Amino acid sequence: MASITERLEACYTGVVHDVMRSMGLRDFTLPTELRPILPDKAMAGPAFTIAGKVDANADPHETLLAWTGLLSQAPAGSVWVSQPNDRVVAHMGELSAETLKNKGVRGCVADGFVRDVNFLLAIGFQTWCRGFTPRDIVGYWLPAATQVDVRIGDVVVAPGDYMIGDRDGLIRVPAARVEDVVAAAEQAIATESQVRTAILSGMDPQQAYLAYGKF
Repeated sequence: MASITERLEACYTGVVHDVMRSMGLRDFTLPTELRPILPDKAMAGPAFTIAGKVDANADPHETLLAWTGLLSQAPAGSVWVSQPNDRVVAHMGELSAETLKNKGVRGCVADGFVRDVNFLLAIGFQTWCRGFTPRDIVGYWLPAATQVDVRIGDVVVAPGDYMIGDRDGLIRVPAARVEDVVAAAEQAIATESQVRTAILSGMDPQQAYLAYGKF
């Protein structure tokens, strides 16, 4: 039997968005400036959250100890979701991505920059970010907390909330509603398939909408 992560990843963000909107949920679409380095690769899973802070006087050794400690905490099956509170240095790179992928982490969302992108592409580690820079965190950035609520744009991501991302964008699904959202999204996808079949058979699009209640 497919897990909730697998079922969510098999959906797509457009239908998940529409289902959540119809449920009355709000503020669940992350900023459009966040883009995936692997647009063809869907990603879903529960969030492992990180909040960070800039400390331009941080000891380089301290920053690397803290960073490697973060990597050790990330659980298998999760999505790394970072609010670094920084738009200067990279918050994911080759060795870190290799480590996380080998641990079973499903991907990364960093509200900032990343680096070593060719390596990330080569290993197939899905990474959402705002852009790229070669500059690293050493002597500049430290984690402030893990498994706390983080805000990315208008969206607050709590630890364990589910993320789903594809070429269209990135959505946060509240952990308490994920079962309902996935079930409704699967039903909506089935209905859309019926609408598609009807239209391809020559049905007028408005008639199809009236017949199936979806378009």
